[in-house]
Amino acid sequence: MENYYNYFTEIEERFQRARGTPTLLSTLDWALIESWKEAGIPLEAVCVGIERAFEKFAQKRHRFRKVNGLGYCAQEVMAAAEQMKTAKVESGDDYAGGSNSPFTAEQIIQYLKDGISRLGNAAGLARDNSNFDLEKDFDQAASDLRAIAAQTGETLLKDLQGLERQLTVIEEKLTASLTRSCSVELLTRMREEVERGMTPFRRTMNAAQIELLERQFIKKKLFEHHQLPRLSLFYL
Repeated sequence: MENYYNYFTEIEERFQRARGTPTLLSTLDWALIESWKEAGIPLEAVCVGIERAFEKFAQKRHRFRKVNGLGYCAQEVMAAAEQMKTAKVESGDDYAGGSNSPFTAEQIIQYLKDGISRLGNAAGLARDNSNFDLEKDFDQAASDLRAIAAQTGETLLKDLQGLERQLTVIEEKLTASLTRSCSVELLTRMREEVERGMTPFRRTMNAAQIELLERQFIKKKLFEHHQLPRLSLFYL
């Protein structure tokens, strides 16, 4: 799928165009996008779902209301994804995009170096707070990124899916480490924030989708709290 690594930007722009105003997405909106990415929902399905949701909204002729979040579009996004999945099975097609890389080798290497630098800073903060387990885990993640960045640009570009899998593994290890070390008080505050913002999502998503969204929201907040970089190529 073309521009697949522009997943977040494409969805944000499509939502803003459909709404007609450059509204800022909320933290929960971004977590919802991450949950779609995590679930393998194609960008095309998300865009189609957003358009359909706004078309139905317009038909209801709400004079004084606006669609204020992506949660309103969730049901249509999932429906579009299911339709595309069925079409894929019937036709034998895949969602994968073209063979041309959306990045240069230099961009990828710089992205990895930026991640290494930020992990180093986070390790220093953890050390200052006497959280030596986190310091060790952050240093290990930085070491893993250095090993990847040491490869040639040609090698990195040759298998972007493989590179994405490596980065995902490192990020998930970091997520597990952050969750283990998170205080009860901080985790409680994050869950309370999730509950306050979940109202529009609960009307349009099933239990499994809500659980995934909650998990992504907590993950996003934990990374922000520790000033950690996200490692997926989707953030490049």
